[in-house]
Amino acid sequence: MSAVVTPFPGSGRPGQVAFERPELMRILDLYGRMVAAGHWKDYAIDFGREAATFSAFRRTAERPEFRIEKRPALRHRQGMWALVGEHGAVLKRGQELGPVLAPVERKLMKLVED
Repeated sequence: MSAVVTPFPGSGRPGQVAFERPELMRILDLYGRMVAAGHWKDYAIDFGREAATFSAFRRTAERPEFRIEKRPALRHRQGMWALVGEHGAVLKRGQELGPVLAPVERKLMKLVED
């Protein structure tokens, strides 16, 4: 008699990409500092099959100023992290979240200095 192994439903490839807790904490920390500087007013998070996206808005009724995207499928190519500007141009791409957030961090330093 042979045993039949039935896979657990939903096992295999995940249905959506999400941020891990440390990643989200890093992003929300930056968001909080931008809010405190008076620059960002709202945000949105989207979890899809291909990517997880954090969008930061200056005002709620416009395009996001920045989108932070996590695309695990690009992990071994260009890097799974991308910083996308307001008009859809990729401003920075990389393997690690910190360096990808660096342009926004520099902008925050300029906002605080003024």
